[in-house]
Amino acid sequence: MKALFRPAAIAFALISVVAIRADAQTLSGSFEGRSNHEARGTVTIEPIGDGYRVVLSDDFFLDGAPDPKLAFGQDGIAEDTIFAPLEANTGTQTYALPAAIDPTQYNEFYVWCEQFSVPLGLASLD
Repeated sequence: MKALFRPAAIAFALISVVAIRADAQTLSGSFEGRSNHEARGTVTIEPIGDGYRVVLSDDFFLDGAPDPKLAFGQDGIAEDTIFAPLEANTGTQTYALPAAIDPTQYNEFYVWCEQFSVPLGLASLD
């Protein structure tokens, strides 16, 4: 009886993973500068495996600021979504998105100055 149960459990688990992946969306947006900073380029949030990754484009640029971090927002920053420091002010960058953040629940992506609590760059997601 156990031999029959295991394949069924495995099949159910695989179906569940497929169902999660079917709902995954790719989001993207173009940066605009904020708080007297220049920001440009695009951000793409792509489904991978059972999560997402954030990719800043090769033409990404931020003119610089102290303590820049990456975050999401819904018509304003959601500070509980700050998930990584910006690695570089220019060029392609890839970040793993923590599983606790569902990017489909947000309509904005931020480069955020945590030290001064101001946006440096903002991309509206679609």
